[in-house]
Amino acid sequence: MKNLMTGIKLFLVLMLLTGLVYPVVITLFAQLLFPGQANGDPYLIGQRFDQDKYFWPRPSATGYNTLPAGGSNLSATSKNLKEMIVKRKAFLLAADKTKTEKQIPSDLLLASGSGLDPHISIAAAIFQVERVAKARQIDKDNILAFISRATERKQLFIFGEDRVNVLRLNQLLDNHSLKGVK
Repeated sequence: MKNLMTGIKLFLVLMLLTGLVYPVVITLFAQLLFPGQANGDPYLIGQRFDQDKYFWPRPSATGYNTLPAGGSNLSATSKNLKEMIVKRKAFLLAADKTKTEKQIPSDLLLASGSGLDPHISIAAAIFQVERVAKARQIDKDNILAFISRATERKQLFIFGEDRVNVLRLNQLLDNHSLKGVK
């Protein structure tokens, strides 16, 4: 009986620590240190854009759905992956006839590991400049300036690479268009 009571007490203490104290402490730290991320910043999740006037994100294996988020799990030798890449190349080349297959950055062909990556490489953004500039009737130099404003630098100046947040870039372009500035 003594062992049973000790087990119950231990269970209650651990339940209190791991079920209440730990989550509250972590939530408080998250709110203090990372309020945007803790509250669901929309710039953290990739979103579908398919009109010519928008920059397109990386492909998503989940259709940008957050619930089954994840990669396609297709290997480099997968016939299905090769077919998807061929279709994506054809789509990108049809959208901008001035481009060649060799100019297509890999992040416009391959989905990210999460399927929800909100960023593209600077090369992927530059690849899309002519199409977006033509659709919006905006000078390419202005588009490049928007890309620069939507570019996020390496974390702590050493981790990762510079990248462009697609949602932020498209919102900057929409706001520019709303002002009637061409």
